[in-house]
Amino acid sequence: MRGKPSVTLVTGGSRSGKSRFACERMLRFSRKVFLATAVATDPEMVQRIERHKRERGPEILTVEEPVHLAEAIRHEAPSADVILVDCLTFWLNNLFHYRGSSVSKEIEDFLEVLGARPPSFILVTNEINMGVIPNDPLSREFVDRQGWLNQEVARRADEVILMVAGIPQVLKHERHCEPRLLRLRSKRTGRSNPIEITSPFQGPQ
Repeated sequence: MRGKPSVTLVTGGSRSGKSRFACERMLRFSRKVFLATAVATDPEMVQRIERHKRERGPEILTVEEPVHLAEAIRHEAPSADVILVDCLTFWLNNLFHYRGSSVSKEIEDFLEVLGARPPSFILVTNEINMGVIPNDPLSREFVDRQGWLNQEVARRADEVILMVAGIPQVLKHERHCEPRLLRLRSKRTGRSNPIEITSPFQGPQ
């Protein structure tokens, strides 16, 4: 695939279809790298990882790096058209496991890498801030860090997709900044009337 390198963030809850959507989006590129951050901590996880590798097929290079994400990206970037990172939440969890809450340097290094395009990036993350507030300090710190990381990546991204029950919801896209027409059908007349919208968050008044 040719064109301007881009950053796409795919977020959502558990089993919402994030990884499937991201992998489908990756197929439009020629040289593809799947950067996996999960660690196989039990037999079920080992089987899950191996199954996902088979599903992706041999045409996609799989690189496993649970901690040193920016370093792995720099290593693979020269020979890739796209790098899919799945996922940022596992990566942040691994950083907390090995280094506690002292993870600012690694996060800043990763964010710096995003600006050094090409290649294009597809980044998978989780929305974990929609539930109850954790009752222990470390968990609260993790939730805060995850929310901040998602915001910083989304701010740098060209496109942000929220997955809900397997359905992608576009939250951000550079083309959405242009005026567009939304046609709404009147219940009374049955006719559709155009309404100009300049933001993906702005609906009819």
